[in-house]
Amino acid sequence: MMIHEYLRTLISFVFVLGVLVTFHELGHYLAARWRGVHVEVFSLGFGPALFKWRDKSGTEWRICPIPLGGYVRPHGFDDPEDATEEQKAAWIPGRTFHDKSVWSRAIVILAGPVFNFILAFVLFVLLFATAGQPHVRNEVASVLPGSAAQNAALKKGDVILRIGTHDIAGVEDAQATVAQTPGQKTTLLVQRNGQSLEVPLTIGSTQDSRGGPARGLLGVVFAVEPGKALPLPQAVSAGAKATWNTVVQTLNGVWQIFSGQHTARDLGGPLKIAQLSGQVAQYGFASLLSFMALLSVNLGLINLFPVPLLDGGRLVFYAIEAIRGRPVSKRVQEVSFQTGFALLAGLFLFSTFNDLSSFGLFRWVATLAG
Repeated sequence: MMIHEYLRTLISFVFVLGVLVTFHELGHYLAARWRGVHVEVFSLGFGPALFKWRDKSGTEWRICPIPLGGYVRPHGFDDPEDATEEQKAAWIPGRTFHDKSVWSRAIVILAGPVFNFILAFVLFVLLFATAGQPHVRNEVASVLPGSAAQNAALKKGDVILRIGTHDIAGVEDAQATVAQTPGQKTTLLVQRNGQSLEVPLTIGSTQDSRGGPARGLLGVVFAVEPGKALPLPQAVSAGAKATWNTVVQTLNGVWQIFSGQHTARDLGGPLKIAQLSGQVAQYGFASLLSFMALLSVNLGLINLFPVPLLDGGRLVFYAIEAIRGRPVSKRVQEVSFQTGFALLAGLFLFSTFNDLSSFGLFRWVATLAG
């Protein structure tokens, strides 16, 4: 059984990341072809190529063994100052990346993240048109033993209308309100059997075992209405709304980390993604599609962050070039890329450390050492 779970996790992780990376790089590839730039290499994964072939346009397609990303190499991507005479001699006139206008270069770079948003939208539409859009109601489906809700005598079927003086707009609103007020004494206005009832409540509190601020906890499971397949026009509208809401929620989550509302220990890395891929896959393909849509939005947003080495960092350089009328100095670019590499490497190591900590590896090692 354990081997089966590991295999499901591995297959799900490779599938999820493979689709997300393929669409991201496909955006760069198609935009480059549109702007007249020859593409030398389209690689899925890193490392030595397991399989490779060359198409009629001269692009070499590669499938590599390390499924943690991929890349597209446009022709003449290197700065002319860094190119050797041999490389310059091999350039195809009018087909190099560096010869294109700053507008065309920006389009090629921006297309990757844009395709991630498009993929998320398509996945949401497909999900809503086939499995429907489940709806979570602010109605109590069950009460957890020993929780704040049980102490307040909440019952199955209660509809939460107000917490303190705050009218509840929905489940997310209720969860956010509770999370921000751990240990607070307040009142709940609920609807029970058609009547409004006000009950006293002391919001529970939970502390992350890895540190970080306490979070309020109510201790209820909310009712979920199964979704029904939507007509295509409604699925398109719902898909666009879901994509936008995911963007807003992701940015809000990033802001909460920077503002101290959440600890940076909440950041997950590739191991966490692999674990979640396997867990979500066991609930069916529809759940996996939803998870992929969420990750695709995250990948698109992360790549737009103004960090050198990411697409957003290059777009900042192109914006400065468009304003000044000349590229950013070579020295500034080099220092920026070195700094960006250090930041990304540090983030990767930190998130991987968080993953291993959450899996209990270090506690296990400490137990062995003791």
